[in-house]
Amino acid sequence: MDVRIGMAVMCLAMVFLPLGDAISKSLTVHATPFEVTVWRSVVQAAFLLPCALLLRRHLKGSVLSLGSFLSACLILVVTLSLITAFATMPIATAISIFFVEPLLLTLLAGPFLGEVPGWRRYAAVGVGLIGALVVIRPNFVTFGPVVLLPLLAALAYALNMIVMRKSTRTRSALSFQFGATLYAAGLALLAHQAMTWTGQEMAGLAALPSWGPWALVGAGALAMVTFLMITFAFSKVEASLLAPFQYLEIVGATAVGYLVFSEFPDSMTLLGTAIILASGIYVFHRERVRDVAGTPPRPVDR
Repeated sequence: MDVRIGMAVMCLAMVFLPLGDAISKSLTVHATPFEVTVWRSVVQAAFLLPCALLLRRHLKGSVLSLGSFLSACLILVVTLSLITAFATMPIATAISIFFVEPLLLTLLAGPFLGEVPGWRRYAAVGVGLIGALVVIRPNFVTFGPVVLLPLLAALAYALNMIVMRKSTRTRSALSFQFGATLYAAGLALLAHQAMTWTGQEMAGLAALPSWGPWALVGAGALAMVTFLMITFAFSKVEASLLAPFQYLEIVGATAVGYLVFSEFPDSMTLLGTAIILASGIYVFHRERVRDVAGTPPRPVDR
């Protein structure tokens, strides 16, 4: 029963993620992606504070650490890159490119974590990156270099997973995430203030429509709830079983993009996405085979 509940919660979390992306995209009409990133980071931290108090018995180890600081920097790169991409291109297309992240993590796990994959997974990674090129090439012509931002986000997120894996060996995941969220909000506010001091023109919260502040609250709440749901799911179900459910986010992103923004991926984007999905699922399949064979498991990235 717990396994089924965990899977159901994971599926629901994958539905919520594109909703937060849609809110961020809608706000970029009235403010810069940088400002939306700052506001979203601050609101998310505000929501995390009471949650951390309620779940304080799960806080183990230092909250403010070097690992949390590095994670905050990487997460800000992820968020700013994706929100900037959302402002220009369809959400589903950006998320499709972003999902090369598990493949990049497979490559990076060797030099950084000593988890060297076999030739089959290297081959799957190569095929997945070809799928990413299938998505990127026609969209590069349409949207320009901004189409590379989801790829940058994927690389930053994969590096963040490596930092998280190393950091959570000596502290709980909640302690690590709490510190990273606080650092991210603080760094975002400092960057915002620095840009103000240098004379950069900012739209400010006053430039948002009447629904804007409520949308920010919604985006922050969704980010916090999604994190808690994913944490709950991984506490009930082994990581290698849950990993393929992450790809439901692409389905959700496509549905939200179509219903909210009348966006639908073209045939080349759909083909490239299918290649990326197939490659990622094969990597997870090899992980399951490895677990059955008795090899120590490699933690799943998302």
